[in-house]
Amino acid sequence: MPRCPGQDQRFWKPEDIFEINCPGCGTAIEFWKDEPKLKCLKCGELIVNPKLDLGCAEWCKYAKECLGVSAVQGSGILCNKLIEEMRKAFADDRKRISRTLNILKYAEQIQLAEGGDPLVVKAAAILHDIAGHKPSPAAGPAQEIEGLAVVRKILVKHGVEAEPIEHICRIIASGHGAKDIDSSIELRIIQDAHRLSDIGEQFVVDAYKEKVKKQIDSTFKTEIGRQLATELLINSN
Repeated sequence: MPRCPGQDQRFWKPEDIFEINCPGCGTAIEFWKDEPKLKCLKCGELIVNPKLDLGCAEWCKYAKECLGVSAVQGSGILCNKLIEEMRKAFADDRKRISRTLNILKYAEQIQLAEGGDPLVVKAAAILHDIAGHKPSPAAGPAQEIEGLAVVRKILVKHGVEAEPIEHICRIIASGHGAKDIDSSIELRIIQDAHRLSDIGEQFVVDAYKEKVKKQIDSTFKTEIGRQLATELLINSN
């Protein structure tokens, strides 16, 4: 099998090897760009690679042999189709599109470390904000899109089976006010991905890092979400 340029270290750049601080003890951890997660040798905390990018796995025919991934291609192809549906729904609203892609990025990072169904996580991340979206006047009559009905229609169109469709819709309904209808790891991943995307608006960083750390610990629902929030809010400052 040919050596993938992305994995071949002869093609790497200096920034492909980097350090981040352990959110547990502050020890510097050296990551190579293709390492999904590492354990801190000092405190034992498991740390996800915040810069991991497995985008090539969605189209490369050697993805399974290279990365040991079995379902990545299927969920990746669907992911691309759903992104196109999302772009159509939001038309020229670049802010909404950018926010959704940012949520998807964080959801993929958390799912890689925490587990859960990647298809459910990706679809819920991409379609979540469509549920409450109103089209612009240029797009037609100014009437609210019936969110879950639209989401179901999109998922059925692209061949998603009934069970994951119901799970995706429960997650989206939970995010739009319905309480206690889903308690899955996939929902917690989506919740944390949204919080990370909006972190600059939800958290005020001051001199009291311990106060911010407690706020992060009480707000985020996954360990990786807490780690990424700590990296964004505390270690980067």
